[in-house]
This record gives sequence, C-alpha cells and structure tokens, in this order.
Amino acid sequence: MPHFNVHMHEERLDGEVEPILIRELTEAIVEVYGEQFRSLPVVELIGVPQARWGVGGKPASVLHPVVVLHMREGGLNLPDIEGIPARLIASITDAMARALGEEVRARVTVVIVGIPAGRSGVAGEPV
Repeated sequence: MPHFNVHMHEERLDGEVEPILIRELTEAIVEVYGEQFRSLPVVELIGVPQARWGVGGKPASVLHPVVVLHMREGGLNLPDIEGIPARLIASITDAMARALGEEVRARVTVVIVGIPAGRSGVAGEPV
C-alpha cells in the first residue's frame, strides 16, 4: 500500500489545499500504476510551523515541501512498468506543483522508501 507523508508549512494547510493534495497524490500513483491502484494510497499531511523549518542554515521563508512515499520494495521493480522510481518522482513532483502552484516545483523533495517483504504488516500480520 503506498503511504505518503507530506511535510510542509502549516500555514499552507488552510482547509482548501488538503483535499487537492490528497487527490493529486492519489493521481500520481494512478499515473504510474494504473486505475486499479486508485483505492490504495494513504496520504498524511503534516504541518510544520514556518518558524520551525529551515533550509541552508536559516529559516525557510518559502515553501520546501518534502514528500516521503513508503511502499513495498517489490512494487518498485515490476516487469510490466519501466523506470518506476523515476516515474514516481516526476509524477509526485507534478502533483505537488498542480496542488500548490508551479513556483513550488523546483523546491519539492521526493523520497521513496522501499520496504522489504516481511518488514511491514496489516492487521497484525507481516506482509
């Protein structure tokens, strides 16, 4: 199950952008894996007060969102889909730009964490 953690300035989470981010990140997964994956992504939006966010040793005055995608490692190497990690990074970056504005594109950081089989679980059972 793809699981997104999005860290960004709390001040940008205004009640209107949240459903857009959730929709766009779900679409990013569908763009790479297909419609059958639409019901799988989980999206957590984590707001950090702007005064508690720094880049280059100083407080960040502009938004630098960080998107971490956790998913099973096997899903990153499917034989039917070429270049999955690169495609995910591009699709996620596009999704963030659609949701937050094109000006944020150059500052979006995407991290993909592949979880080996047996190192995650659902309903108390390893998967």
